[in-house]
Amino acid sequence: MQLPSTFEKLIEAANQSSLYKKLIQQLNKDFLLANIDLDFHEDILPTSLKLLLHEMIYKLIQEKFTEYLNLLYIIDVPEQQVKALSGDDVLKLSEEVSFLILKREWQKVWFRNNF
Repeated sequence: MQLPSTFEKLIEAANQSSLYKKLIQQLNKDFLLANIDLDFHEDILPTSLKLLLHEMIYKLIQEKFTEYLNLLYIIDVPEQQVKALSGDDVLKLSEEVSFLILKREWQKVWFRNNF
C-alpha cells in the first residue's frame, strides 16, 4: 500500500474507494476511545475535517498534552514520525500531526476494507 503524501491525495483516495465515511467513523471511534470530545459528522466536507482536526490537535498540544499523547497512542501514530517533526512552530506541528493521524486512520480503514 502506497500512503498518500498530501491531504488532498488522501481524500481523493478515500473518495475513489468510497471509504471517506469509514475514515470519519474510524476517527470518531478513536477520539471516543481517547475520551476527547470531538465528533465529526459523516457528511463533513474534507476542508472542514482538516480545519477541525487541526484546531483540536493544536488545542490538545497547548492545553492537554497528556490527552494528546494518549490520542497518538490509541490511533497508533508511529512515534519516530512524530519525533521527526520540528516542534519550533506549534501551529505547523499540529498541522503535520493532523496529517499523520489521518494517514494512520486511512491505513486502518484501507486494510480493513481490502483484507
